Amino acid sequence: MRILSWNINGIRTLPKYHPWNTLKTCEGILDELKADIICFQEMKSSRALLPRDVALPGHFDGFFSFPVVKGGYSGVAVFTDARTAVPLKAEEGLSGRLQPQPPLSLEERISSSYPLPEDIIAYPDEQGEVPATFDDLDSEGRGLVLDFGLFVLINVYCPNETSDARLSFKMNYHLLLQERVRKLIEEHREVIVVGDINVCATPLDHCDGHLPSNQETFYDHPARAWFDKWLSPRGPMVDIVRTFWPERKGLYTCWNMRIQARETNYGTRVDYILVTKGLLPWIQHGDILPSLKGSDHCPIYIDLRDELTLDTGETIKLRDAMKQSDTAREPPRLAAKFWDEYSGKQTTLASFFSKGAAPKANANNGVPTSQQTSSPEKSSTPTSSSQTQAARPTPTPNSVPETSSPTPSAATKRAKSSQPSRPPPSTANKRKASEAPATSSKKRKQVKGQASIATFFSKPAASTSSIASSETEVIEIEDNPPQVSTSVTGSIGDAPSSSQADEDQLDADYRLACELARADADDEPIPSSSQNQAQKKAAWSELFAPVQPPKCYVHGEPTRMYTVHKQGPNKGKTFFLCSRPVGPGYDKGKGERLREEVDHQYRCNFFKWTSEVRKEALRERERERTRTKSGGR
Repeated sequence: MRILSWNINGIRTLPKYHPWNTLKTCEGILDELKADIICFQEMKSSRALLPRDVALPGHFDGFFSFPVVKGGYSGVAVFTDARTAVPLKAEEGLSGRLQPQPPLSLEERISSSYPLPEDIIAYPDEQGEVPATFDDLDSEGRGLVLDFGLFVLINVYCPNETSDARLSFKMNYHLLLQERVRKLIEEHREVIVVGDINVCATPLDHCDGHLPSNQETFYDHPARAWFDKWLSPRGPMVDIVRTFWPERKGLYTCWNMRIQARETNYGTRVDYILVTKGLLPWIQHGDILPSLKGSDHCPIYIDLRDELTLDTGETIKLRDAMKQSDTAREPPRLAAKFWDEYSGKQTTLASFFSKGAAPKANANNGVPTSQQTSSPEKSSTPTSSSQTQAARPTPTPNSVPETSSPTPSAATKRAKSSQPSRPPPSTANKRKASEAPATSSKKRKQVKGQASIATFFSKPAASTSSIASSETEVIEIEDNPPQVSTSVTGSIGDAPSSSQADEDQLDADYRLACELARADADDEPIPSSSQNQAQKKAAWSELFAPVQPPKCYVHGEPTRMYTVHKQGPNKGKTFFLCSRPVGPGYDKGKGERLREEVDHQYRCNFFKWTSEVRKEALRERERERTRTKSGGR
């Protein structure tokens, strides 16, 4: 049996990468991972936005935890193969306070006792205050706990230290996790903790951990100091993957994709599978899968033996130890298959708009829906609230109630009375007849001489009739058109034409370009029209020519252009960096890297905005022209 953990950085992002983009469903992705228990972190979704094929992935049962408030952030999931690994119990969160509706009974709970705020020495925040409850720690959808008989599985996505103010939240979540595991061990349970811990255990797990400046202060960070005490031999948890690869370098699971760090394996190991010591005989192997792409993390896994022979000679099968039966068994009710939207208890909004909904609702009385809702007092049989809701008509944007149509005038009535009698039209025909003029008259008024909004920007015709009509017509459009005045107070001939305005703008831009690209002497004759156009073309081509990448100062190699995607005043701007890949000891700058620890075979600290490079190139061309001109004289 294989247990796999992976920070996928978004359930909707994963299918965009190969080979996952070749698979049509979430079930296909889970099958491709070839594991019996699959734990995901950073789902970045919510219950309302979760695709159906992710919530119900075929022969897998899905368990999810999402943030209470902030959707599309964090979130964890556990998928279990219903054929090989059905959990006995399941809980959301670490504190035991997150409960489904109705709450879990004592028989459905995994533990008999749960962490209390007074059980831990909480880490204070910047104001020196400590949390009074665990509600905030469990509100971000970071933990799932499942009971498999032989062991209790805890899937966590521990907080990252994005700022100094976030450090206390991170540390207190670590302490809550440690206390939950301690409670389970006291109940004589074996525990497996999987997920993104967001901590490097040793200097060997960090790409710059070998540098002297980092080795001396590595455990000064409180999260690393806590993790070191929690791991064996000082603590109860065993880093099982490192146990199989004790001296392996580059065993990283996370990389900075913004600097292409995965190309040179310049990463960190922050994803772990931790087990209590009683499970060690069951563990057959453990490793990482760095070749699998789709996230800035890679999967990690462990394999469990199918059977184990005890010292007494007795053989125990894994399925028996995990209390798995040969007959199909339903998962705990925390599974997504029991959610109201998937169990048939909740009618979706789409069902009200599907075809055939109205005939089914009116099957008993045969009265059209519009008559039922417009004349409820005529109904002799009471209906339930659900029937009334299903029979309610769907309003359309162009529908107009019959009572809102204007009353015909007397002259109209007399004209109608002189006509031969005709059978009264049906209700549907009346509605269609009343809708058509309401729709056409509400949006715009048909005016002779204007076909579309584009006519405001086209060159007007020179005819006298069009000029006269344009002086008096006013067009009104309700859909917030561009701020263009439609009332003409003067003669069209007095206003400059669009071609003339374009020519003026072109001349202004050309003058700016010529300041940077003039090549003729002042005493030369005025160029002809063809020469002027050629000069214009050459100036514009030179001004908007692609910027040639500058060379970095250290290696003398062409740099590489990047674009700012982060929100802020510089978003969309481009800049140049050294084209060499990052690596251990690459030059981050004098403020972040000691000069004696810089390794010049990797990226140097060259940086320059593209606008600066363009200005320097224009100045250089101007100096070159000046030298050429002075040399010719």
